[in-house]
Amino acid sequence: MLKQRVITALILLPLILGPIVYFPTLWLYVFLCAVGMIAAWEWTALMGLTSATARYAYLALVAVLLTGAWFAGVIGLGVWVVMFGAIWWGNALSMIAGYPVNFRLSPPGHFAMSAYGLLMLVPALLGLAMLHSANHGVLRLFFLFALVWMADIGAYFAGRRFGKRKLAIEVSPGKSVEGAIGGFVASMLVGLVAAPWVFGFGRFDWLPMLLLCATVIGVSIIGDLTESLFKRHRGVKDSGTLLPGHGGVLDRVDSLLAAAPVLALGLSLLGI
Repeated sequence: MLKQRVITALILLPLILGPIVYFPTLWLYVFLCAVGMIAAWEWTALMGLTSATARYAYLALVAVLLTGAWFAGVIGLGVWVVMFGAIWWGNALSMIAGYPVNFRLSPPGHFAMSAYGLLMLVPALLGLAMLHSANHGVLRLFFLFALVWMADIGAYFAGRRFGKRKLAIEVSPGKSVEGAIGGFVASMLVGLVAAPWVFGFGRFDWLPMLLLCATVIGVSIIGDLTESLFKRHRGVKDSGTLLPGHGGVLDRVDSLLAAAPVLALGLSLLGI
C-alpha cells in the first residue's frame, strides 16, 4: 500500500504543479473544475444516488454553478461565494460534534446532501482561482498547500508517537487530540516562516495573519473529519478507487476544499 501511495503521489505531483505554475488563472480554473467534476461524481455516491441519470444531472448542476462562480469572481463578487463556503464549514463542525445522534434523528436527504456538495466544491474551486489570480498567486497556492499538508503530516507523526485521546471517535477513530495538536503546531511554524516570503516582509500585521493561519489549519481538520463523517454514514472506506493507495479524489482534497475558501476570504478581508 505504501509503495502504491508513493508511486501515485509521484505521478500526480507534476500533473498538479504544472498547471498551477504555467497556466493562466482561467485555464487553471478549467483544470480544477475538471478535477472537481470527478469529486462531484464521487459525492453522488456518498449522497446515495443510484440512478445514472440523477448522478449526471447533479454533475450538470455543479458545472452550471462553477461557471456562474467564475463570472461572479470576474465582476467582483467572488468574496461572497467563498464566504458561503466558509460559513458551511462552521455548520460542518456542528455536524461532527453531534454525530451520530443527529444523523440518527434526522438523516440528511438528497436535497440536503446536494446542497452540502455544492457548498464544499464550488467556493473551494473559486477560492483556489482567487488565490492564483492575486499577486504572487502561485506562491499563495503553495502557501495554502503547505499549511494543509503540514497539518496532515504533523498529525500523522504526532498521533503515532503521542496519540492517546480520540479526537472524534464516532467519526474517525484513528485521529487523536495529540495528533491534531502536533499537526496544528507544525503547520503554524510553516505559516510563521513562509508568510513574509509569500506576502512580503512588513506588508501585513502579524496577529491577523497568524489568526488567519490558525483558522485555515483548524478548518482543514474539519474538512478531513467531515468527509470521514459522510463516508461513515454511507458505510464506505473511501470515496472512490481512482487513485491507487489513496482512494478517491475527495479523499485527497477534503482538507483543501475546506481551507481554500477560508484563506481566500481571509486574505481578501485583510486586504493582502
